Amino acid sequence: MSLLATMYRRFEHLVHELAKFGSVGAAAFVITIGVANALQFGLHVGPLKSFMVATVVATTFAYLANRYWTFRHRDRTGLGREYVLFFALNGIGLVITELFIGFVHYGLHLESPVAYNTALIVGTGAATLFRFWSYKKWVFLPVRTQPAEAASALPEPDPAGDAPVSPERPRSHPARGARRRRAPARR
Repeated sequence: MSLLATMYRRFEHLVHELAKFGSVGAAAFVITIGVANALQFGLHVGPLKSFMVATVVATTFAYLANRYWTFRHRDRTGLGREYVLFFALNGIGLVITELFIGFVHYGLHLESPVAYNTALIVGTGAATLFRFWSYKKWVFLPVRTQPAEAASALPEPDPAGDAPVSPERPRSHPARGARRRRAPARR
């Protein structure tokens, strides 16, 4: 088996999550750029306010897309809780990007659309790394498993209703009495 295939199988779930997250992020980024540029250069709102309004619009889209597509397999801990955390963490991402925009606009005095959009792209890249990590850690939590019963030193009962399973007595298929094949352990 090739190293690439082995690595893909090992990280398949993460690869799919990252691809979906990236797709949602790309769409949200297009929304952010479009709204921010329309406000900044069309309505002359100002660079920081333009980006802030655009971020609120894009964040609402991103929350819904991530909840119902990217992380739909994860535990649901309540719309209110998730939405508030999502917006709070996006607020931190907003500050990260605003620092880049503010530095370029007010620190370097570069006010062209190219400078503005370059700062927006670089800042968004830095903020995206933070958001992916923080969403997985605090917003879209892994599915909870049933808590294990208190340790009792008693072997686990066989799901077929037979005698308890112990390391000395392997589980068997109820109809055939054959030994079950166990899936290889994931590392």
